[in-house]
Formats: sequence, C-alpha cells, structure tokens
Amino acid sequence: MNETTALAVSGPARRRSRFGERFIEWTLAACGYASILVLAGIFALLLWQGAKAFREIPLWEFLTSARWDPTSPEGARYGILSMVASTVLVTLGAMAFTVPLGLGVAAYLSEFAPARVREVLKPAVEMLASIPSVVVGFIGIVVVGPAIAKLFGLPHGLTALNGAVLLTVMALPTAVSLAEDALRAVPRDYRLASLALGANPWETLVKVTIPSAAPGILAAMMLAMGRAIGETMTVLMACGNAPAFPGGFLSPVRTMTATIAIELGEVPHGTAHYFALFAVGLVLFVISFAVNWVADAFIRRGRRAG
Repeated sequence: MNETTALAVSGPARRRSRFGERFIEWTLAACGYASILVLAGIFALLLWQGAKAFREIPLWEFLTSARWDPTSPEGARYGILSMVASTVLVTLGAMAFTVPLGLGVAAYLSEFAPARVREVLKPAVEMLASIPSVVVGFIGIVVVGPAIAKLFGLPHGLTALNGAVLLTVMALPTAVSLAEDALRAVPRDYRLASLALGANPWETLVKVTIPSAAPGILAAMMLAMGRAIGETMTVLMACGNAPAFPGGFLSPVRTMTATIAIELGEVPHGTAHYFALFAVGLVLFVISFAVNWVADAFIRRGRRAG
C-alpha cells in the first residue's frame, strides 16, 4: 500500500474516530444536564406542593413550633421544630461515632495496613453500604435496642441512641472510602520528608498527612452526614417514632424522613396535612443540599491546594 492509499484510508478512519469521541462527550454532557434537570424538577415539585401548605399554616408556626399533631381535636398543629431537632440529634450522634471510626480505619488502611489486609478490609467496609436499611433496622430492634435498654435500665431501646448507632453503620462506608482516598492522595514526598527529619510514622500521620488531606477528609465526613440525614427505614424502625421534642439520646424520637414515610401514604390528597408533608420534604431537601454543597466546597478547596 503506497502513501497516497494510506492517507485515503486513514482520513475516513480519523473522522469516524473524532465522531465517536464527540458522541461520547455529548452523551456524558447530556447525562450531566439530565441530572441537573432531575434535581431541579424535584426541588420545583417540593416547592410547588409545599408552598400550598402555607395557605392554611402560618410559616412562622411551621418553622418554630415543636408540636406536630395533624389529628388533634383542638385543631391540627404542624410544627416541625421537634422533627428537625430529632434529625439533628440522631445525625450528630451518628457522626460522633462515624468521624473517629471512619478516620481511624481510613488512616490504618492508608498508612499501616499490609497490602493483603487492605485488599480484604476496604471492600469489606464498603460492602456495609449494600446491606438493606430494613435489615439494619431489624438488627436495631432485636440486638442493639435491647442492649441499650439493658445498659441504661430503659423499658425499651428504641431511642435516638439506637438510631445513631445504626446510622453509623450506614454512614461508615462513605466516610472510610473517601477519607482513605484523601489520605492516599497526599504526595509520598511529604511522608518521606517528615520521616527524614526524624518523625515516626504516627507523628507523620498526625502532623503531616492528616493536615494535608484535611479538605478531603472533611468532605468525606460531610457526605457521610448527608447519607445519615437522608436515611429513612432504619430510623423509622429503630428510633421509637415519638413526635415530640427530643429529651436526649435515651428518648424516642421521630425524624423528618420517618414522618414523611409514616404519614404520606395515608393522608388524604389535597389537604393541609398532605401539603405540609411536602413542606417537610422541602426543608429536608434544603438541609441535604446544603450539606452536600459544603462537602463539594471542601473538595474544590482540596483540589486547589493540591
């Protein structure tokens, strides 16, 4: 084959290759824009339906009242403060367990674990995310809850503490996987320089590696928090479902997600109660979006610092 023939053949091949690359780029871009449209559509639906609740429910009462009692004979009450407080309580409790456990496991995997151990332990931790939430809730009812009741002398263990322990199981895979990735992204030269100056591996981890990976670690924990906030079935089964302001970790609580799951299927369509549940969903959406936005900000900061 002479040079002229080769050029004639390679020309159409190059054009087909460029078309294939552009098609893939267009497809990926379309998927990205579709995700944005879906997110915007969910927000628009929640806003459209939720706003209708405030035709009958004062906005200030909805946000600041701790009483949620749609069937009260004295008049329906739609205050979400108790649900917001319960959601925050259970989530913060879960993060109190998740942050040290997640960071500790991630540091071990990144800095100290032999290769064979890492190959087994990391997938095992990540597999926790595949456990159905109803199974985790069942474990909370039959194992964790009774243990909490026995430990603290309670009539039952369906409390905020039970939910926090179970949400730790749900959030830990996200925290460990992303925090370990952030630690391993720290340049090896940083560790070698620290060791060359006389620091031991533990001092290098605490004073060099973790500070260098701090934005990524914070993003990992924020994303784990978002995972905990949005969990429904586990807290529905394990937290006691008491629609009252929480008295502490040993009291039964009801989160925003649990309230929507319990009541939306039975409430009459088009009522104030129906639209109030959409308003609860809107508040939950805003909180979850804010948490994920903060996590994304930490990720961008880490990339700029890198």
